[in-house]
Amino acid sequence: MKRILNIFFALLFGAFAYVNVNDVDAFLWVAAYGAVAFLFALAVFGRADRRVSGVLCIALWVWAITMLPGMMHWIDADMPSITEEMQTTSPHIEAVREFLGLSIASLALVFLVFSTPRQARLL
Repeated sequence: MKRILNIFFALLFGAFAYVNVNDVDAFLWVAAYGAVAFLFALAVFGRADRRVSGVLCIALWVWAITMLPGMMHWIDADMPSITEEMQTTSPHIEAVREFLGLSIASLALVFLVFSTPRQARLL
């Protein structure tokens, strides 16, 4: 079951990276989601490293925290839809989507850290 979840997350975050290829700041998002996908792909083959997964998890949470002002603005505005096209009149849409994406990636990495044996080492 754990192997199936690792395959699922590797494919999911690979798809997230692919979707962000045309983004204005594609380098950041493709690198972030690609790294998560890569770590899950390593886990599929028993090559996961808890240390690397943990460091990336912390880095993504720190990045997500920088999105909190946008999240608070969205909550204060009674949580309008974030499925619309992004416009200058709705700057919260990007902040909320980015916060949620980083949170999903971080939570997936928490799963990876706790499902990887302590002795597993990449290097």
